[in-house]
Amino acid sequence: MTTTRFRVPQMDCATEKEVIARRLEHVSVVVATEFDLLERVVTVHHDGGDAGADAVERALRDIEMAPVRVTPTVASRAAPAGDHRREYVVVGLAVTLAAAAEIVALAGAGEGHPIVIVLAALALLAGAPRTLRKAWVAARTLTLNINLLMAIAVVGALAIQQWPEAAMVTALFAVAEVVEARSVDRARDAIRGLLLLAPDRTRVRRPTGWVDVATTDVRVGDVVQVRPGERVPIDGVVAAGVSAIDQAPVTGESIPVDKRPGDKVFAGTVNQQGALEVEVTAAAGATTLDHVARAVRDAQARRSASERFVDRFARSYTPSVVVLALGFALVPSLVFGQPFQPWLYKALVMLVIACPCALVVSTPVTIVSGLAAAARLGILVKGGAHLETAGTLGVLALDKTGTLTEGRPRLTDVRPMPGVARDDLLRWAASLEATSAHPIATAVTQGFTGALAPTTQVTAIDGKGLTGVVDGRPLTIGSHRLVEEHGVCRPEVEAILAELEADGKSVMVAWRGDEVLGVLAVADGVRATSVAAVAELRALGVELVMLTGDNPTTAAAVARDVGIATVRADLLPADKLAAIEALAARGPVGMVGDGVNDAPALARASLGFAMGAAGSDTALETADVALMSDDLRGIPTLMRLSRRTRRTLIANISLAIGIKVVFFGLALAGLATLWMAVFADMGASLIVAMNGLRLLRWRPAAVDRSVPPPGSDPAQ
Repeated sequence: MTTTRFRVPQMDCATEKEVIARRLEHVSVVVATEFDLLERVVTVHHDGGDAGADAVERALRDIEMAPVRVTPTVASRAAPAGDHRREYVVVGLAVTLAAAAEIVALAGAGEGHPIVIVLAALALLAGAPRTLRKAWVAARTLTLNINLLMAIAVVGALAIQQWPEAAMVTALFAVAEVVEARSVDRARDAIRGLLLLAPDRTRVRRPTGWVDVATTDVRVGDVVQVRPGERVPIDGVVAAGVSAIDQAPVTGESIPVDKRPGDKVFAGTVNQQGALEVEVTAAAGATTLDHVARAVRDAQARRSASERFVDRFARSYTPSVVVLALGFALVPSLVFGQPFQPWLYKALVMLVIACPCALVVSTPVTIVSGLAAAARLGILVKGGAHLETAGTLGVLALDKTGTLTEGRPRLTDVRPMPGVARDDLLRWAASLEATSAHPIATAVTQGFTGALAPTTQVTAIDGKGLTGVVDGRPLTIGSHRLVEEHGVCRPEVEAILAELEADGKSVMVAWRGDEVLGVLAVADGVRATSVAAVAELRALGVELVMLTGDNPTTAAAVARDVGIATVRADLLPADKLAAIEALAARGPVGMVGDGVNDAPALARASLGFAMGAAGSDTALETADVALMSDDLRGIPTLMRLSRRTRRTLIANISLAIGIKVVFFGLALAGLATLWMAVFADMGASLIVAMNGLRLLRWRPAAVDRSVPPPGSDPAQ
């Protein structure tokens, strides 16, 4: 099976989508189709290779589409929408002529006056051709859409000599189409704007010096220059220079992050201060920014529950209203002997009211606006369904290491024994530990900033510690168990060890011969934002559970520091999966993790959150939600956005249906005209689109994000 993507410029809304779907149903090689309304792309899974793609292309051209094949592997930088001035002029002319026909008729000339007919005919010539072409295609594919309904209404109005009405209906519908298309363009631009953050030109170091080239010509391993105030053109690692980078476009971090040689930088971020030389690690089209934009674009194919409901409703709603309108046109005159023309007019009004555009537009524009708003905050959501699920979570399970904590140990305590200087103890210990690559040894070494002492004859002791000669004197440093095995653990040392271990810290004892010099402790520090995130989640009514493979003592200490009451420790990946399954039996459950051992639980959860996904292709491709920075506060932010999105969806759907119900009543009472029905439909489409687009400007409300002291209850 082959997958081919076609960009279809004529696919403005769901009506064209339905026509294309109907036509492709009759192409034998087509297996499945996916639609991206915002990028106007149809993805077709088909048999027959290139010949099958040709058959699909011919089918699209047969219904007056102009498909262009696009590359499926690269996120498009999507050209601007184009110059619409001619379209605006034609629509404006149609509205002006139609209004003139109405004014002349209302002034006393009557609807059959030659001047009225001429003005109306000119308005129809300006505004009707596009609608009539689409209606003809809809009729050929047996698709009951708004274009066909509008064509029937216009022909019916002309048949009963309602020339001004027919002209005004055509003109207002043309306006409605323009407004709807531009509204969808705004949502499309929100995604396109992500890609446009990265500059098109880049300065690259060549043997002859710095050369300005197209960013697409930059290759992995090249060194590029980023001056102060410029955007980073491509992902890489700082090779030279020190600066602060504004990473908000990618990670959502509001404070610039200091960058030094060896640190990662991402395309689209802004260099604030010094000049940087960056070694490229990802080619154009494969940067973190590209992944984000592609993921947001692809998320549109994963429809939410609200979108599926609207599609099902529209499929049955429109035919039902058409049958009802047909009954209104025929039954009163055929059964009860009523005049035919008034009831035919009411039926035409009902046909126009039957248009489901406002209803259909309300959901994708709202969902995509929510997805784009989340992406701008450094939260990558992989579909509308996940965006809606986020607001329903009642339980959230969190891994400890790398999620609630920083994922790397750091030196927390240096306790010299009487008669030993603290600086001497730390210098000796760091000098010996510097010979080891163990994370705990690294933490001790990094905790000392001075010059290391000469160290020789280093030997590892069965994974429990090290021994060697430091500053010309023997020194041993090891675990609690090792010091007990050597019989040098005094009561005063035991007291210090018990105190530090109760706090969940890893301890080491340094000694010479039978003399203990002091105790050092390291711990995986709690992230500065974890306490605030837990407090926000609890305020949202979310039950929190820690699931960790670490020992119970350390897990309990971290849980106490951040404010989580329920802890399950010593868990293998299978144990985490079982815990998630048990929690899922009670309702929607989320899982937050950062490691391979969390993958089964992340996959089973109703919503999986990956921590620190910036620069991680795996996390970007597999997570339901990727938090681009290591900030758990993105989860309560997403939950608030999700709940706001759901409220907006409900408001839009209710408004779209409510307006139709009101106009059905007006049509039955004979108080609604054709142009009023079109105006109401246009207004409803505009209102729901604008209401959905408001989410693009959504920002989290100000909350108390101060970090309470460790061990305090953030809920109090």
